[in-house]
Amino acid sequence: MNTKNLVLMAMLVSVGAALYVIIPGFNGGMKPDFMLTMMFIGILLFPYTKNVFLLAVTTGVISGLFSTFPGGFVPNIIDKFVTAFVFLAAVLILKKYAAKLPASIALAAGGTALSGAIFLSAAIFVVGADIPFSALFVTVVVPAMLINGIAFGLIYPIVLTLVKRSKFETAATQSA
Repeated sequence: MNTKNLVLMAMLVSVGAALYVIIPGFNGGMKPDFMLTMMFIGILLFPYTKNVFLLAVTTGVISGLFSTFPGGFVPNIIDKFVTAFVFLAAVLILKKYAAKLPASIALAAGGTALSGAIFLSAAIFVVGADIPFSALFVTVVVPAMLINGIAFGLIYPIVLTLVKRSKFETAATQSA
């Protein structure tokens, strides 16, 4: 693993954490998970199993620490780990299309929906809450999916430009 790549992945996770802390919550304190958006950018840049594992674990732990959902630490770790590897599989299957911005935005929005479904399922199971899944999905996950898609569409081109200018060796710079 290249040290420069590790530093870039750490910066992505830290920017995601900062955005997650700064953005105000809605619907009882729930908020879009910008750590997830940055994890998706990291996976698109470094679509290798060991990098995805590292991104999933760090993003899951940090998201869990900052979670405002009661008992949200363990569900965050489960959610990020599963979502990261499903997202990696989708990126590898759709390799030709994933490099294009509209397709990567759709992947990020779909990944956010998957992440939300896994998080809510794990949270309801772990916490034992009798909260209706569908109500939380519609009121929290769908808006988060839209917000993360928009944020991804704004942030990803900027990151790509910076990565290309700094001569990082990523999947994005190798396909260009």
